[in-house]
Amino acid sequence: MKKMFEEVPHLTGDRIILKKLEASDAMLLDRMRHNENVYRFLPTFLFENKYEDIDYTIRMIYEECFQNRESIIMGIYLKDDMRFAGLAEIYGVNDAIRKVSIGHRLAEEEWGKGFATETVRLLVDYLYGETDIEIITASTMIDNKASENVLRKNDFILTSTNIEEDWGYDKMTIADKWCR
Repeated sequence: MKKMFEEVPHLTGDRIILKKLEASDAMLLDRMRHNENVYRFLPTFLFENKYEDIDYTIRMIYEECFQNRESIIMGIYLKDDMRFAGLAEIYGVNDAIRKVSIGHRLAEEEWGKGFATETVRLLVDYLYGETDIEIITASTMIDNKASENVLRKNDFILTSTNIEEDWGYDKMTIADKWCR
């Protein structure tokens, strides 16, 4: 069994690959992170938004975020042409109870194609099949029906609804909690 933060996983699915980001992804990641539609249902404090310089951000994802055990962020790539399509994240690692949270964000042009569902499936298969993780959670804003559907397709169960959380906005965010 692998321990969290031993490596950045390289996960291959039917149509996507999750792997370490590369400097060549900077332009597409920068375009995605400045798309208000992509980030309207996401916290304001995601790591890719921490620094303005996108090249520096990509380096710091692994030099700061990964090494400090904050989260594991992987690029989502389309298997047919290895084009960057979004980010997958494992965060909130609690070794004592073998629990993590997961999240994802896709470039808008990749919405509705099943890539989010496949991303979550790959993360779940990896976490339960190759690590000692026993609990996987996710949070969604209550209006984010697309992410709710992705979680349901991956056998997540809604455990709490309408919970106030600090997602970095001016007022508390109303979110749903999911568990698998």
